[in-house]
Amino acid sequence: MEFTLERKIKHYSNHHKILLVGEGDFSFSKCLANAFGSASNITATSLDSQASLMCNYTDATANIEELKLLGCTILHEVDASIMLYDYRLNHTTFDRIVFNFPHCGIFQENNASVIELHKGVVRGFLRNAIAMLAPNGQVHITHKIEEPYNRWGIMELAEQTGFCLLDISGFCPWEYAGYVNKRGAGSKCNESFPVGLSATFKFVKA
Repeated sequence: MEFTLERKIKHYSNHHKILLVGEGDFSFSKCLANAFGSASNITATSLDSQASLMCNYTDATANIEELKLLGCTILHEVDASIMLYDYRLNHTTFDRIVFNFPHCGIFQENNASVIELHKGVVRGFLRNAIAMLAPNGQVHITHKIEEPYNRWGIMELAEQTGFCLLDISGFCPWEYAGYVNKRGAGSKCNESFPVGLSATFKFVKA
C-alpha cells in the first residue's frame, strides 16, 4: 500500500474518507481539500441541483471547479434524509460524515412547529448516517448552541438513533480558511449568518 503523509485540519485528515452533506457554495469542502493538498478522499454533496447551485451562490462554480481538479467527488440533489438509498453513493462507508448547520430552510427559529421540522432534518440525517459509517467512524454535526437552537436537542436525537456522544468542540469558522457559511435557502441564500456560540458534536455508534 502506498504511504501518504498525513495532513490535517482540525478534526479532519487526508487519511479519513469524508462525506460532506448539505454543502452550500462548497467552500468548506474546498477548505479541507486545500489543507490536504488533495480532495481524493472527499465526497461533497448538496441538496441543490447543479443549476440552482450556480444561480444561488456566487462562488460555487469556482469552488467546484477547483475541487474537481483536486479529485473531489461532487454530487448534487442528495437528500440527507434518504442518502443511504442514493445509488451514486453505492453503499459506500465513510470515516467522517459531516453536516454543518443543518436547517429545514424556514427562518422562524422560535416557532415550535418549525423547530420540529429542523429536528426532523437532523433525525433523518442521523438515521441514514449510522448505516454509512466505517468501523470507528464518526458523525459530526456543527450547530448553534444558544437559544432557541439548543431546543433542537441534538444529543437526544443522536441517542435516539443509536449514537453516543464522543466529544463537543467549540466551532470557530476562522479556523477553516476560506469557509463562508451560507443561509442556504430563500432570497438571501448566498448571505452568511453569524454563527454565534456554535459547536461541533462528534458521535459514534453506541
